[in-house]
Amino acid sequence: MPTSRPLILALALAAALTSVGSCASAADGPVVKLAQGQLQGAAAGDVETFKGVPFAAPPVGELRWRPPVAAPAWTGVRPATDFGPICMQPAMFRFASMPMSEDCLTLNVWRPAGAKPGARLPVMVWIYGGAFIGGAGSLSYYDGTKFAEGGVILVTFNYRLGRFGFFAHPALDGGPGPVGNYGLMDQIAALKWVKANIASFGGDPAKVTIFGESAGAISVNFLMGSPAARGLFRAAIAESGFGRIKAFELKGARSAEQVGQLFADANGIKGEGADAAAALRALPADKVNAPYSGLSDPNAPSPILDGQIVKETIAEAFAAGREAHVPYLEGGNSYEASLFPDVGKYPDPVIARAGDPLKVEALYGKAEPAEVARELTTDTMITEPDRFLARQMAGQGLPAFVYHFAYVTAAQRAASFGAAHGSEIGYVFSTLPKEPISFGTRTFPAATLDDWKVSEAMHAYWLAFAKTGDPGAAGGPRWPRYEAAADDQMAFDQTGPHVITAFEKDRLDLIEAALRKGP
Repeated sequence: MPTSRPLILALALAAALTSVGSCASAADGPVVKLAQGQLQGAAAGDVETFKGVPFAAPPVGELRWRPPVAAPAWTGVRPATDFGPICMQPAMFRFASMPMSEDCLTLNVWRPAGAKPGARLPVMVWIYGGAFIGGAGSLSYYDGTKFAEGGVILVTFNYRLGRFGFFAHPALDGGPGPVGNYGLMDQIAALKWVKANIASFGGDPAKVTIFGESAGAISVNFLMGSPAARGLFRAAIAESGFGRIKAFELKGARSAEQVGQLFADANGIKGEGADAAAALRALPADKVNAPYSGLSDPNAPSPILDGQIVKETIAEAFAAGREAHVPYLEGGNSYEASLFPDVGKYPDPVIARAGDPLKVEALYGKAEPAEVARELTTDTMITEPDRFLARQMAGQGLPAFVYHFAYVTAAQRAASFGAAHGSEIGYVFSTLPKEPISFGTRTFPAATLDDWKVSEAMHAYWLAFAKTGDPGAAGGPRWPRYEAAADDQMAFDQTGPHVITAFEKDRLDLIEAALRKGP
């Protein structure tokens, strides 16, 4: 899911200007030998990169809407200095200067210069957000340079999006393997590729941490609960993970297959047999790529309860103890409601859903109902679900760590309701803008010294977690393991990182009670 539209478009502009193309000649670049063949990457300073590496066969033609299959081998030395095309996505998400194709299942590797097989370095695998509609592993604010400089191998990759990645229709049920969640299957295929190949880059396949934001964090949470992903990672980080999100039923009324049939009907395709499947796979890519009406579109893509990749919701998996029993770090931002700005325009129904409006407004202590609605929406979407998942982990004796990101750069504080959805990414990756970024009539400032201090702290905690399974090893204020009795969260705000005990307890208890009561 995107951040506030102006910010993500400005970041996208920067990504489009900086992330396509290679930064060095492959003539003297590092070479890695894989079972598929040899790769030659590029070196810059203390980091080596390998870009556009196929981890699965192109999902085109007969392979559209099928589980990913192994990428073909090659002969000779394959250049790996350019990113591959981004996956098909509507114009509202696409970055104009980036090539786009159905043939998009590639990944990118950043490693410390000179890393050799046997080095057994920890590995971090990033899963991008974008509402399961847009995004790419090649965006410049996902650049892995700082992580590689910190001693880990960073991997990003593309996965199928929109109707290419999350689509069901009765005619597609007869093929081999699971159906519907092709984007999640791509993520699992990328993780399997990492497990099989990362040692050749100097990585340790037994020390893989997956992390992602928004749709990427939702993916992390579903992978935590998926038997198909078991054993592919040893730790996980979910940034704005929507822990109580629902999933589409595969069949029945208001199901993924019903949505697929409506799409097929709109394109003149009838029936549920092989002819209908062939006609669907023969549709031009731009037909399949038809836009959605927005984040509230009921037909927008979402993980599907297919019974194999996704057997249950995130909350159900954690509550039953069926999630991966690995160290887990999660959190969200102070203005996640930036995704839904209209809640401030029409606050009354938002507040009423939480209980008696007078009690709710008194609990939030805000003068304006619009402020209450924004904070209540943030808590309902992200903050309370984070606490719920952490409590399930802690109740099983498993390590969980929770954060709250509220930092806003000084130039934007006066006009800001808080840290918008996705605004932590540049701090985590240490890819804040070094120069002002202009988009339309707005200019986003270059990062200040204070901004970089927050970034340095967050980046260090994420690195420590990937290396040890404990972010508290970063050397800053000690980040405690979550326990329900203390209810601690690590806050990142204008005062720097610090621990808050019983974080927003009364507010989150109110939301939890409203959720138990139901609509």
